Amino acid sequence: MSSSSLRPDSQQMYQVRFDWGLTGAAAIAEGADAIVWVDELGEQQELPDVTAAVVAGGIANSAAVADWVIAKQAERGDRFRIAVVAAGEPRGDGSLRFAVEDLLGAGAVIDALTAVGIDHNSPEAAAASAAYEGLRRAVKHLVGASVSARELGGVHPDFTPSTDVTVLRGFSD
Repeated sequence: MSSSSLRPDSQQMYQVRFDWGLTGAAAIAEGADAIVWVDELGEQQELPDVTAAVVAGGIANSAAVADWVIAKQAERGDRFRIAVVAAGEPRGDGSLRFAVEDLLGAGAVIDALTAVGIDHNSPEAAAASAAYEGLRRAVKHLVGASVSARELGGVHPDFTPSTDVTVLRGFSD
């Protein structure tokens, strides 16, 4: 399939893609080997309905997710394509609300992927990574002061590095 025949919102020409929520996951999942679902405060319970594996990622385990992706790529002996999806938060009317904590978590994952050499990023993924890189020193404050944290009655985020990669849905093959 030529790049001119791809849907622009699929970001299929990139190894690392980024979008928001369930609709965004559906848009960028085609051709992806895994979805990294980022829900920093754990409020979204619904997962994207995709055939790719789905793993939980975020600020604390971003390096572990990058290592997991490198291992999967080595197992396959071929490029491993990743769709990083920020969950966002639902509004009362069902529309998706921007959640800064999920943007920063997704950016951390993309930044970690870049650090291990997986850096063929879509512009959307590059922007999320740049947001994390530029705000890295303020992440704890920004997440703790976010709308989502205030809705939860106050959150004191702990971003102690974790080596855990939780597989939310395994590979279908």
